[in-house]
Amino acid sequence: MTTIVPPAPREITTEPRPSDKVFRGLVTAGGLSSLLILGLIAVFLGYRGFEVLVQEGFGFITNSDWSVTVDENANVIDSNFGLAAMLVGTILCALVAVVIALPISVFSALFLNFYAPDRLKRFLIAIIDMMAAFPSILFGIWGFLVLMPTAEYWAKLIHKYLGWIPIFDLQVPVYTRSPFVAGVVLAIMIIPIITSVSREVFSQAPLDRIQAAYALGATRWAMIKSVVIPHGRNGVIGGAMLGLGRAMGETVAVFTVLNIVFQVNWQVLLGAGGNVASLIILKFGEANPYEIKALMAAGLILFLLTLLVNAIANVIVKTTGKSGR
Repeated sequence: MTTIVPPAPREITTEPRPSDKVFRGLVTAGGLSSLLILGLIAVFLGYRGFEVLVQEGFGFITNSDWSVTVDENANVIDSNFGLAAMLVGTILCALVAVVIALPISVFSALFLNFYAPDRLKRFLIAIIDMMAAFPSILFGIWGFLVLMPTAEYWAKLIHKYLGWIPIFDLQVPVYTRSPFVAGVVLAIMIIPIITSVSREVFSQAPLDRIQAAYALGATRWAMIKSVVIPHGRNGVIGGAMLGLGRAMGETVAVFTVLNIVFQVNWQVLLGAGGNVASLIILKFGEANPYEIKALMAAGLILFLLTLLVNAIANVIVKTTGKSGR
């Protein structure tokens, strides 16, 4: 009679395999390297602009004057640096862009996912991805030569019918190169970004809930309202904030279609304003060493403003989380 010897028990361990350790190390290094790079950028900007920030104090954010006086030896005699007008212009142009781009992007993403035929869908997705990679200078030139006359006509219509709203009221009818025109150009630039993010989020809506909505007799639009949009709302908000960050940091396109005026302007249709990035590109070529420090400080403020917007976006996403009904 043969005796059956049971096999030795397999040792169960939580120790990861060498390949898992390598992958975890690469992922960790990649994540930490991005944080390290951002931290080094902030340190560099803070170091270069520290002298101006100390000299100007809180007035660097609240004042609008930007001037520097030097003698014949290029020594600074007097200087006044303030970003209030540029910060207002940055926020104003970016908000106009998001208000215009968000509904267009959401409806475009819904059309691509639920209405477009397959061939047309593949073609449009390729076009949208290509638009997201377009150089901003092309948008700026196109906006200046082609879009601006049409946008000025739209601005006149808005002033005519919505002039009772303070931000659309104009005492001086100057519509050329206004924050509205810059916002329209920025909206066209960020539509591909928001559309791509929204399309990916909408495509991940739970299939069982979609089929359940159809089984209960819902139309396609009713299914989208009750399942897809609530499920993808967080992603849409994230995409909108990503587009907002792109719009706030845009340089060449805004510089091409916007008058840089060092005066706080809350009127969207008035041809005066600016943003921090366009200020930097405007002054950098002819700036003396001390003004370079002021421009570095301006870059630090823009950097912190972008981080603040992203932080607010994370809070909104977490507090508005909701799945389909």
